[in-house]
Amino acid sequence: MLRDDDLADRIEADFETAGLEERRLAMLRYALKLTRTPWEMEQGDVTVLRQAGFDDVDILHIVEVTAYYAYANRIADGLGIPLEDWIS
Repeated sequence: MLRDDDLADRIEADFETAGLEERRLAMLRYALKLTRTPWEMEQGDVTVLRQAGFDDVDILHIVEVTAYYAYANRIADGLGIPLEDWIS
């Protein structure tokens, strides 16, 4: 759980400039690419995660969480479910 509202706000605004360690930046860059341009994913993207210290199980979890959110959002979008009031 993140208990730093200021950090959470900085991550939401721009994770690249939020002051995160390189390992977390690598994870978020990977998840962003997988979300926005999954057809561009390459073995080199996985290599970057390994170089950042993630093992194969970690990488699988990153992919699973990223893919699950994409799936859940497309289900909601496809059914016309409106956004929650707190989501701007």
